[in-house]
Amino acid sequence: MIPTFGSYHLANVRLHRSLAPGLSAPFDADGFGLADIAVADGKISSITAHGRSADAIDLAGRIILPCFVDCHTHIDKGHIWPRKPNPDGTFLGALNAAGADRVARWSAEDLARRMDFSLRCAYAHGTRALRTHIDSVAPQEEISWPVFETMREAWRGRIELQGACLLGIEGVRDKKWFDRLAKRVAAAKGVLGVVTYMVPDLEELLDHVFAQAIKHGLDLDFHADETDDISAISLKKIAEAALWNGFEGKILVGHCCSLARQPDLDVLDTLDKVAKAGLAVVSLPMCNLYLQDRSDQTTPRWRGVTLLHEMKARGIPVAVASDNTRDPFYAYGDLDMLEVYRMATRILHLDHPVADWPQAVTATPADVMRLDGFGTLASGGDADFIVFKGRSWTELLSRPESDRIVVRGGKAIDRQLPDYAELDELMVE
Repeated sequence: MIPTFGSYHLANVRLHRSLAPGLSAPFDADGFGLADIAVADGKISSITAHGRSADAIDLAGRIILPCFVDCHTHIDKGHIWPRKPNPDGTFLGALNAAGADRVARWSAEDLARRMDFSLRCAYAHGTRALRTHIDSVAPQEEISWPVFETMREAWRGRIELQGACLLGIEGVRDKKWFDRLAKRVAAAKGVLGVVTYMVPDLEELLDHVFAQAIKHGLDLDFHADETDDISAISLKKIAEAALWNGFEGKILVGHCCSLARQPDLDVLDTLDKVAKAGLAVVSLPMCNLYLQDRSDQTTPRWRGVTLLHEMKARGIPVAVASDNTRDPFYAYGDLDMLEVYRMATRILHLDHPVADWPQAVTATPADVMRLDGFGTLASGGDADFIVFKGRSWTELLSRPESDRIVVRGGKAIDRQLPDYAELDELMVE
């Protein structure tokens, strides 16, 4: 269907208005309009409202989206479930299991093979850029960061790979060690990240994190409030720290689950500060649904996700992302951002109306990750897009779309997924 060389013209495709800003066409209630796309030399040479063209490939109204941007993953943990499952499905069970596996098994070879496997999955599903958190507690940082840098270079041109360090906020108390870590992250052109908890010295520790980010010119990426405990307000503390430190870089905060459990007045105060500080928030709907409100074999009574609609109404940039895949924090997943968006639509009600929610897996995370030209379709931009069978939003989100066509640089890629059997020898003692 997609030519392997030369220029071509795709006619009668459906584009979403939030992802094709230059398109002038009639749009339906879900925001889709019929268009024609011309491709030449790996670039989109034009996008126009659908017309008649004798030499065009008629796609009969199939939806085309830009390639995905996945801004919150953990590919260093990926696919360890067969050798280290979560014993009870809880957050604490995940934390303990993953920590034990890291200490016992995370050699450079083990990491490289699992990370490459993960990236092959993401690439086949249509992801163009991905940020992974990297466990960076001593001595793991000395093993994992060189592997990350090698992997980033190996995948350059296929997936734009970013790395953010990951450690509990209590690790910042060892200021000399944390300063060395910040320097190491800066040398790798990474992102400075920590997991925040409501420790007594949280404000002091956040100040030091911000100081190191400012010193080294680093963006920030936090895990915050991944709990149903309403006293967990570190999202607000991060926003306050950003304001009083005058931080001008990008800040992404993930999870923020407890916000959905807090009183309305507290929520309003937090969102005011988050908006003023310019924070962006990413929800991890599949992982949060899996871990949150799991206890004593009873039925969960909430969905575990944060208040994305309320944030978006305040102008706070919001995204959804994959998070963990086949590890103790989430037993499932394949870094398929269509699956993430499909599940997010159902869990978070990203419909009625669809509005510009498709930006949550494309343009918005691209902006947070400073990736110009990613996440949208525009004349002069790279011909990196996905052709789906679905002709409407309900068709697209009702099936796995396993036969989607992923186009990179104007050419359809080989979408063969790696076989899980490749990892079998890593799963034995």
